[in-house]
Amino acid sequence: MSKKSTRIIKGHKHIPYQPQKFPEQQMIKRAIDFYEMADMRRSIREFSNKPVPREIMLNIIKTAGTSPSGANKQPWTFCLVSDPAIKKQIRDAAEEEEYQSYHNRMSQEWLKDLEPMGTAWKKPFLETAPWLIVAFRKIYDMDEQGQKTNNYYVTESIGLACGMLILAIHNAGLSTLTHTPSPMNFLSTILDRPENERPFLLIPVGYVADDAFVPDIKRKKMEDICVLYE
Repeated sequence: MSKKSTRIIKGHKHIPYQPQKFPEQQMIKRAIDFYEMADMRRSIREFSNKPVPREIMLNIIKTAGTSPSGANKQPWTFCLVSDPAIKKQIRDAAEEEEYQSYHNRMSQEWLKDLEPMGTAWKKPFLETAPWLIVAFRKIYDMDEQGQKTNNYYVTESIGLACGMLILAIHNAGLSTLTHTPSPMNFLSTILDRPENERPFLLIPVGYVADDAFVPDIKRKKMEDICVLYE
């Protein structure tokens, strides 16, 4: 790269960027095709135990790592778990918290809203799915001298990354579920994560079971989610 192809801004090098370009009609088709692919995604609670190659999972996580983040701090760690003993520990701890939530913590309105989903405190998919991804948000980092350094918009950043992660999982032909047992501190203990990381999502990943069913629910219409100003 020649010097002319770079720009220095406040002492930092910037490089040219040329995104892919398509004719307008191709852009429309790509947008429609991508929407139709995404619209096929469903949250799954019935998984096959069929193995999924590690290479697929690692590339899915690489995709999540391309997400934008506050000041490019990339404040996330994705723990990839296939060890059956660890998955059992996670299931046991998650079910303990979920039992308390379903029996003591959730309001009657909340429980009623969950009825169409067919959920319960038991979470067998945490052992059945071949992989678990545990997403941690990094509330701060440490420099080479062991000093704390700030991260910014941490929750927003990892939320964006997890959105890209979920779509990458679907794009690869796999299925997932965003599981949020509350509280989730047990994940930090089981996975021996450092003090600067906080669990954000527990995401089982695998193939759908042959006899899987999903709730017959509908997504909101365009006019319910989009306000157009022209």
